[in-house]
Amino acid sequence: MQLLIMRHGEAGWHTLDQERELTEAGRLGVAEVAARIAESPWRPKLVWSSPYVRARQTAAIVSEILNCPVEEKRFITPDDDPAACLDALIEHHESPLLIVSHMPLVGGLATLLVDAHRRGIPFMTSQAVMLDMPVVGPGCADLKAQFLP
Repeated sequence: MQLLIMRHGEAGWHTLDQERELTEAGRLGVAEVAARIAESPWRPKLVWSSPYVRARQTAAIVSEILNCPVEEKRFITPDDDPAACLDALIEHHESPLLIVSHMPLVGGLATLLVDAHRRGIPFMTSQAVMLDMPVVGPGCADLKAQFLP
């Protein structure tokens, strides 16, 4: 399986974390990264998005540029356990897949898949990584590419 993991674009402030919206700089950063992914050999067939506003906005931009559908997933919010996402990935067979989510989940998921631990690596806003996994499981992925705004 080929998996792209992307952190949402830069977001503004809101009293409710779930309602934070992308800034103009965030929209531009997401579009830059999506264009780089479009030029790569790893164009996703599907995007999974967190239900938070900033992730949905990020996924919409990515979807438009890459011409692929978006599915909202409730188990990829900032404080969710990366293991729940791993369980869903084991059942999912469409590849490449792009996940749009938040820190610390994106960092924890990436390190769970590459290094088999959950300490997490930092992700910039709009950053994406491409992982290649012969089988989906902890420590089974190789980091193949990074896409930075």
